[in-house]
Amino acid sequence: MIGVCDCNNFFVSCERVFNPSLNGKPVVVLSNNDGCIISRSNEAKRLGIKMGQPYFQIKRFCDENGVKIFSSNYALYSDMSHRVMTILRETVPHIEVYSVDEAFIGFGTDDTEIIGKTGRYIVDRVRRCTGIPVSIGISPSRTLAKIASKLSKQYPRLDGMCLMYRKEDVEKVLKKFPIGDVWGIGRRLSARLLSMGYGTAWDFYCMNKASARHLGGIGTERTWEELHGTPCIELEPEEKGRQQICVSRSFAEGITDFEEMRSVVAAFASKCAEKLRKEKSLCSSLSVFMRGGISSAREVPDYDSRFILLETPTDNTAVIAAAAVKALSLIFGGRGRGYKKAGVILTGLSPKSHRQTRLFDETDHEKEGRFFKAVDAINSVNGANTIVIASQGFSAMRVNRNHLSKHYTTDWDEILTVQV
Repeated sequence: MIGVCDCNNFFVSCERVFNPSLNGKPVVVLSNNDGCIISRSNEAKRLGIKMGQPYFQIKRFCDENGVKIFSSNYALYSDMSHRVMTILRETVPHIEVYSVDEAFIGFGTDDTEIIGKTGRYIVDRVRRCTGIPVSIGISPSRTLAKIASKLSKQYPRLDGMCLMYRKEDVEKVLKKFPIGDVWGIGRRLSARLLSMGYGTAWDFYCMNKASARHLGGIGTERTWEELHGTPCIELEPEEKGRQQICVSRSFAEGITDFEEMRSVVAAFASKCAEKLRKEKSLCSSLSVFMRGGISSAREVPDYDSRFILLETPTDNTAVIAAAAVKALSLIFGGRGRGYKKAGVILTGLSPKSHRQTRLFDETDHEKEGRFFKAVDAINSVNGANTIVIASQGFSAMRVNRNHLSKHYTTDWDEILTVQV
């Protein structure tokens, strides 16, 4: 049996933990630079506010309907996510973090009574210890568990936990479950299935296995098998390292100046290197990408990127930043309205313990490691960017965060104040 634990309206729930007056009111959280809606309370959903909707389009509507607006507070959300995942690790033997607000869990037993009690315990403990409401779906496969999780959100009588394993129960649910809401069925495949008359998960379930593969390849066949209760994706061990590390951001205003963009890219590269060291990994390559405004000729965003292969795998901030700036210089060009987004992606990651160097490499990697360990420690204690590389500079990046809440759990100066 596999479970999926999903935090309900996670970003909104984090804001409500420290501001209970928001309970029962429509609340939305915005993306970087207060751009689009990325989290909505159930009350906001009932008002018709859509996920991904640009805020400027509905600002007046929000004001008229008393919708509470918050800028994204990723430091707070990340810390609250860590607390939830810690509880899961303490409760079940297997956990695979799927996203900041979701994780697959394994129970280490097939006893449905024990599994049901464990699921109920998790829901209650996470709510009691963090204030975050979660929904848990448990079933023989990931796809069925995701469906069970949706049911636990839709039906209050389930009280946040749905254990779905009996064949008759699964079939009853699939007969009413929309095909477009099945995990693994993308938008295009969903439209194709609907055009063929397959409107529910049950219709797809009753399809011939060979037909499922013919429609969408091996991925669609696996979804078909998972709906039949055959798990096709096992839980992965947590120690498995990342495939890449990315730091990117959209800008409040388009950047047209190379020097300003160089500082931004160097800052992104520095943050990537810090994350790399935290995971005790090295990278052997990186990419820099930039996206401009909409091209009137093609009606698509201008997009540029460049891949750089490093001489040897490294976690050195200076080396990574220099390579990122080199990539930037190869693709930076004039844009009338400037670049609206940029990012740095580290790839070719490998464990630091397996470092391979060049034959005549004279770098003292041990000394280098001690240096960056000290830099990371200083930045951790005194705040990010206390020590930076020269190309990064000290100027803060221009961002719109006009509705930002306090960093209640990560900044002593903004800790929650309680009046008695």
